[in-house]
Amino acid sequence: MTATDLKTVKVLGQTSEELSLSKREKHLIGLAVTLTRGCTACTNRRYKEALNDGITKKELIEMTDLVALTNAGVVARTALSSWDEENDDCIDGACSVK
Repeated sequence: MTATDLKTVKVLGQTSEELSLSKREKHLIGLAVTLTRGCTACTNRRYKEALNDGITKKELIEMTDLVALTNAGVVARTALSSWDEENDDCIDGACSVK
């Protein structure tokens, strides 16, 4: 199986082409997502394409730091929100280690 066998990949390409976002915006958003999701193959390709399309290494480093800091903030907020004993949304045991 290859990516071209998947309808999802075809639709992804079509949808990306129809967006009013600039190529630069698409690069930066795509990189933020692949970094967050942890796909090294996608991230590697996206870094190379961004550099080839004129985004500087400095800008990519700053974007990477911002993604990392944003994720750290989400972790901190999730921990703080979850620490609140009155906030017990997961009452069916699905979130527990057994």
